[in-house]
Amino acid sequence: MTEAVNGEIGVAVLGLGNVGSQVVRIIEESATDLAARVGAPLRVRGIGVRRVGADRGVPAELLTDNIEELVSRADVDIVVELMGPVEPARKAILAALEQGKSVITANKALLAVSAGELAQAAEHAHVDLYFEAAVAGAIPVIRPLTQSLAGDTVLRVAGIVNGTTNYILSEMDSTGADYASALADASALGYAEADPTADVEGHDAAAKAAILASIAFHTRVSADDVYCEGITKVSPTDFVSARALGCTIKLLAICERLTGADGQQRVSARVYPALVPLDHPLAAVNGAFNAVVVEAEAAGRLMFYGQGAGGSPTASAVMGDLVMAARNRVQGGRGPRESKYAKLPVAPIGDISTRYYVNMNVADRPGVLSAVAAEFAKHEVSIAEVRQEGMVDEGGQRCGARIVVVTHRATDAALSETVAALAGLEVVQSINSVLRMEGTTE
Repeated sequence: MTEAVNGEIGVAVLGLGNVGSQVVRIIEESATDLAARVGAPLRVRGIGVRRVGADRGVPAELLTDNIEELVSRADVDIVVELMGPVEPARKAILAALEQGKSVITANKALLAVSAGELAQAAEHAHVDLYFEAAVAGAIPVIRPLTQSLAGDTVLRVAGIVNGTTNYILSEMDSTGADYASALADASALGYAEADPTADVEGHDAAAKAAILASIAFHTRVSADDVYCEGITKVSPTDFVSARALGCTIKLLAICERLTGADGQQRVSARVYPALVPLDHPLAAVNGAFNAVVVEAEAAGRLMFYGQGAGGSPTASAVMGDLVMAARNRVQGGRGPRESKYAKLPVAPIGDISTRYYVNMNVADRPGVLSAVAAEFAKHEVSIAEVRQEGMVDEGGQRCGARIVVVTHRATDAALSETVAALAGLEVVQSINSVLRMEGTTE
């Protein structure tokens, strides 16, 4: 561990985007208060950027494109990594940790694939690795899991952890817009990236789910362990059907502790769009907001809600980590270390018990419903509800029927096999959509 120079805590900030610029501003504008909270002044020693030439609104002498040199400086005690993506961030963080610098990062993509490697490096160097801002922006989720609930047993963590997709789905629900129109609106308002793939395909939420599952269940879970589906196939018709069922549709990240009949425990981590009952707390989370519900044996259900993205909210979480790491430097302590003692196996999606909503077009003739029901029975999937309506073509002639089936709980494997069998039936014209249902007791 490096020692503070001149009684100050030296900070290197890597990245000067929306979050990095806010972090630098807060350090400068709140210097007196921060010094009182930490017990020593925080001083920005340098800011790593890709290109030094442009006017960045900070003293030019602080800017450098030599990241390796910056994180190696003797007067730097803490490195704040806000540049992404996985590389060169991983290399810079490892270099900082190996040289005794504490690290704060908001890089969820990196943590989802290399958290164990980074935690091991921090442990070896006896320094801190904090990453509150990597999940749900300003919402404090990581610290409650690692500290407040450290003496409890977490059973489930489920939530809306991607503001872009939540905005899109909220727009589709409230206005009847299709996916493409809602995405265009999100892009125009700055909620969606130029390339929204990581958000709309669920990869961003999956990275966050891996982090949450690792912490909640004391088991290393990587992004590759998380089952992932995005929202691109959700249609306005699905929202109409959802409302008829007393539900809305949300992209959920779900991390769950599973206990088998033999008492053996496993972990499930999954991301997918799901029907959620309107009386469930997550159903009321709209726009670009995030929310996470944690269920623990003793504490019961806890909900964390707020802004999940943006420069200022994310900078708030980063600053919380920075103050904690700086206090530890001053007082000679350390924050919580990685807890991986449980080493629980990850359950495949097929083993998960869930419910399905299946929307299909079928031939409009006698016996169709019984043929469809027979496939569900053949795979031992119980039907909870069926809705059927006729369809007409542009000339007003009947051209088939639409059937919506809602199931009781069954294994995801059995439900998937049922849907595959339905698609092969001569009377089924098309499977329009298949969504899971969460937050129900049936």
